[in-house]
Amino acid sequence: MSVGRVKTKVDKSGEIIAYSELAIRNNAAVVEYCRTSMAALSGGTSGLLGLTGFYGFGFYVFAVLGLWGLLLMKAGPQWKKYFINRRTLLTNGFFGGLFTYVLFWTFLYGMVHVY
Repeated sequence: MSVGRVKTKVDKSGEIIAYSELAIRNNAAVVEYCRTSMAALSGGTSGLLGLTGFYGFGFYVFAVLGLWGLLLMKAGPQWKKYFINRRTLLTNGFFGGLFTYVLFWTFLYGMVHVY
């Protein structure tokens, strides 16, 4: 298996775009690290705030959309240089982050709000 392979994709305008597989893996790893950190921090925040039920899960969706927006803002208008498409940037790792979120949410909620 070649690590430094170049993947190609045909754009809507018919132009061929080349992606470095190594760069794509690195960007995905960085995004996964950001998503895990965001899930832990937002889970702890929602636990400290005492959110329960759908408000807590809504806070997670808000945090995921916020992180997605911040990542796209950081990439700027040239986001295609770093990611293949925006939808996978939003959806990849959603449930893995949710499990981390629930872990921190319930842990800190139990420490602060349960007598």
